[in-house]
Amino acid sequence: MERVESMLHDKVTMGDLQIDPTTSHLAKAGGKRLRPALVFLTSELGPDPEAQAVYDSAVAVELTHLASLYHDDVMDEAPMRRGVESAQLAFGNTVAILAGDILFSRASTIVAGLGPRSVELHATMFERLCTGQLHETIGLAAGENPREHYISVLADKTGSLIAASARYGVLSSGGSEELAETVAQYGECVGVAFQLADDVIDIMSEGDATGKTPGTDLREGVDTMPTLLLKEQAEAGTLDDLGREILDLLANSDLAVDENLAEVVNMLRRHSVLDQTQELAKQWMDKGLQSLKDVPEGPVRDSLVQYAEYSINRSA
Repeated sequence: MERVESMLHDKVTMGDLQIDPTTSHLAKAGGKRLRPALVFLTSELGPDPEAQAVYDSAVAVELTHLASLYHDDVMDEAPMRRGVESAQLAFGNTVAILAGDILFSRASTIVAGLGPRSVELHATMFERLCTGQLHETIGLAAGENPREHYISVLADKTGSLIAASARYGVLSSGGSEELAETVAQYGECVGVAFQLADDVIDIMSEGDATGKTPGTDLREGVDTMPTLLLKEQAEAGTLDDLGREILDLLANSDLAVDENLAEVVNMLRRHSVLDQTQELAKQWMDKGLQSLKDVPEGPVRDSLVQYAEYSINRSA
């Protein structure tokens, strides 16, 4: 991971005093580096886990993730990311978008050196990232189930990159396509679980732990799983008084006002939809773990289980 951090630093800087502060902004802010860690973990399933291709894959997936965050923050108008000003707030929307594009380009250059199969995988994953964002932005199709729509967005926006990370680890270390497909299925499910857990963290955690304002999604009018569950229960006629009050505030209160947002967040913290969302995250994690039945027993499989458990039990 230290080697990846060094390689990542080299890729986000260009020796250009005007551009480097923008392209290195989020990398310098830190992060969990979960995707490179998964590349290294699944690379242990192949015969050559120390191959240079493993390190290149790890850097490529993290660069892609970082680039997507630049674009996400522009679309969400997010004020903070990883405890620092978001790039769009620090440098403006246009600069943030172009900086993200440069990082995507850097990732693509690395992947090009890994061969045609990796280029295909990266292109497919990148298409899914964009598709998920488009579906989230455009909204529901006529007659589409809101919960199913939301899960498909999570699978595309988060699951696809975590699945690609798991797949890259196996393939870049010389492992089989069959095993790569197995861990990719695991990664897809863990990615959905990770994001459902994020829905809970967005409400439950304080800003100093996550680097984001609690309730950011609520402020932006984005329906995450807790609010979707509230609306499902309202439609079914099973919503309690607290839930009805929350929905009323979401519909009629100005959440740009900090006090109003804090009130809704505090009410959601008392509602059972957070526990229900956490349980859904566990179900997706369990679905991912079922995919590991074809992975040989031993330390790597045990670590994949721990990785999945961390994805839903973290606090930030």
